[in-house]
Amino acid sequence: MTHANKSGQRGFSMFGFLFVAIVLAVVGLVAAQVVPTAMEFQAVKKAARKAAEGSSVAEARSIFDKAVSIDNIKSIAGKDIEVTKVNDKTIVSFEYQSEIHLAGPAYLTLKYAGSSR
Repeated sequence: MTHANKSGQRGFSMFGFLFVAIVLAVVGLVAAQVVPTAMEFQAVKKAARKAAEGSSVAEARSIFDKAVSIDNIKSIAGKDIEVTKVNDKTIVSFEYQSEIHLAGPAYLTLKYAGSSR
C-alpha cells in the first residue's frame, strides 16, 4: 500500500547550506579576534585595581606598568591611565581602543573603558 499524500522534499538546499556555512565562518573568524581583546580588557581591569593600591600617581603608574609587563598587555601603558584621589582613595581610570582588521579598508573598532572602583 502506498500513500498518496507525499510531502515535498525537506531540508537545506546546497546553496542554503553554503550560505549558512559562510556566515558562521565569518562570525567565527571575527569572534576569534574579539575574544583576545576582551580577555586583555579583563587583565587591564585587574591591573587598574592593583594600581589603585598605590598612594601617589607615580606609584600607581609604576604598579600598573609592572602588572602590564607581567600580563603581557600591549594596548595600554602606565602613562595612559588617569589617577585621581576621591576621599583619600586612589581611583585609576583607563580608556583605550583596539582595532581589528576585517578585510580591505574595513576595521572593527572596540572601545574599552573602566576604572578601579
